Order: sequence, then structure tokens, then C-alpha cells
Amino acid sequence: MVQAVHAARTKVRPLPLTHLDESGAARMVDVGGKRETARSAIATGRIAMSAEALAAISDGAAPKGDVLAAARIAGIMAAKKTAELIPLCHPLALDAVTLDFAFVADGVEATAKASLTGRTGVEMEALTAVSVGLLTIYDMAKSLDKAMTIGPIRLVEKTGGKSGDWRAESPE
Repeated sequence: MVQAVHAARTKVRPLPLTHLDESGAARMVDVGGKRETARSAIATGRIAMSAEALAAISDGAAPKGDVLAAARIAGIMAAKKTAELIPLCHPLALDAVTLDFAFVADGVEATAKASLTGRTGVEMEALTAVSVGLLTIYDMAKSLDKAMTIGPIRLVEKTGGKSGDWRAESPE
């Protein structure tokens, strides 16, 4: 029944739902039989803000200090704790996580890359790094601009694993 609902929502043929057992109860996917491969994922996102907030962040003049340094550390720390935040995610021993920021016309763009050699992918870790990094920017600059908006956040690339490499199409 759950598969039928899933198929109706997505309008594709039903696929086995890997996070449900035969009775429909949630479960963590067993990856014990999968072979370890090098895996990586890249995610991006952005936060739009006022010119005043953007100038304060780029000039290092935000009231709470170095916004991007704090956001980078927060995002990396969050990637390491993804399994504690997202139900049914496997705890992973990450080899590396980077979180970089670039100033754009109306805000800041974040790009995270997570990698490891393991039995499951690191897409959620890259997405978590971007999300928490952007939330930290909001927190540190909210006194300057409470109307900041976050998004879109998306996976742009993943490598390795049984399904192979994948790259997102360019946004329209």
C-alpha cells in the first residue's frame, strides 16, 4: 500500500522503498554487503540579503564577528553529525568536508563537498553542511536583516557507489 501511494505521488512505476520493511515499518538500510568505494557529493545553496547586511559580512563588520568563519565551522561540524539529525542516515567516517562561500550580487552562495571511502553516499552530509552554514549566516546577521531568505539548496553532483556518478542539470 505504501508503494502504491508513493507511485501515485511520483507518477512513476513503483520502486522498492528501501527504508521500509515488509510490514511498512521504517528501518535503516543494511549496507553491510555493499563494497566500499570512493564517494563524494557536492551541494550548493544561497542566502539572499540586503545590501547593508552583505556589505557588513564582506567587510568583516557584522556585529557578531566573522560571519563566514563561523558558518564554515558550523557547516563542517553539522556534516559530521548528519546521522544525528536525519532519521535513518548512517553514521559515516568522513574523509573530508569543505564549505566555501562566494559573494554574489544579492547575497552569499555556499558550496560544500563531502567525501569518504565507504558503503553509502555522502549526499546528505554535503546538503547538511550547506544548510547549517547558511542558517549560521542568518543567525549571525539577523540583526542587520531579518528578511534574509535561504534557498534553493540542492545536490549538484555525486560520485561513486552502485548507482555511479550523477550531475544535476543546470538550473533554468
